[in-house]
Amino acid sequence: MEQALKIQSIFIYPIKSCRGISISQATVTQTGFEWDRYWLVVNYKGRAYTQKVEPKLALVESELPKEAFLEDWKPTKNSFLVVRAPGMSPLKISLTKPSSVAEGVSMWEWTGSAFDEGEEAAKWFSDYLGKESRLVRFNKDTETRPSPPEYAAGYTTTFANTFPFMVASQASLDKLNTILAEPVLINRFRPNILVDNCDPFGEDLWDEIKINDLVFQGVRLCSRCKLPTVNQETGVPDAAAEPIETLMKFRSDKVLMPHKKPQGKVFFGKDMVWNWNITNNQGKGNKTIKVGDSISVLRMISSVSEVAV
Repeated sequence: MEQALKIQSIFIYPIKSCRGISISQATVTQTGFEWDRYWLVVNYKGRAYTQKVEPKLALVESELPKEAFLEDWKPTKNSFLVVRAPGMSPLKISLTKPSSVAEGVSMWEWTGSAFDEGEEAAKWFSDYLGKESRLVRFNKDTETRPSPPEYAAGYTTTFANTFPFMVASQASLDKLNTILAEPVLINRFRPNILVDNCDPFGEDLWDEIKINDLVFQGVRLCSRCKLPTVNQETGVPDAAAEPIETLMKFRSDKVLMPHKKPQGKVFFGKDMVWNWNITNNQGKGNKTIKVGDSISVLRMISSVSEVAV
């Protein structure tokens, strides 16, 4: 008997491009999991830093209070994000809203204002990276960052790359690792949800899935940049550009979609949105998902060559 799909792991990445946290449960919001990519490290011009330029960010760890993952929890003046990195003293960031605002913050296509986490955080990241930096927090009250409307009109995210959620499967990682000379961990790909009991790359074909009462829409295959080449334990990029080089051999658009003009893309994982405005009563019902929860595939795409990229 075929085993049911289930959630093996849940990850959030409080600070964009820094180390993730594996958690037992998470609250689903319109812009992604609560606390996921709420913070961003920027340069003196307000532009985003990521591991593609600053691979040392891989070693920056975040810790949130355990109760932060309970639905409807509100921070108090004694609630902190604690940030750690090699050679640095811990940095404590209050989870209550800062009063200072930074204008002209930019990440990829988006420019707007964000909360500024102050001089202590700015000095901490400046010292760690060896260049002028600041830490900012997404302001959901005043800012929106739309996901690409050609894929997900009406959906928004915070400082995630483009979409609120990214789903991958353990079987896809296992398949890749049978080919790689040196196996890699799932943290190279930074998913939010890792699925067990799935066929390798079966997530490619998920058009709509349901976890508890929440329905998620698959919007496109996740196109990977060079960030997965950064070893998340050392903060050092792989000299042979693995695992991207190997993925190019069997997970590129040229291989998967031979009838389309290749754009040099390579894929691992599926970008998704929560269908809060279509299939769920926003504001009603439980919005917590947990490790071990079952996943139902409501609708599938017939062939990977037909999947949006």
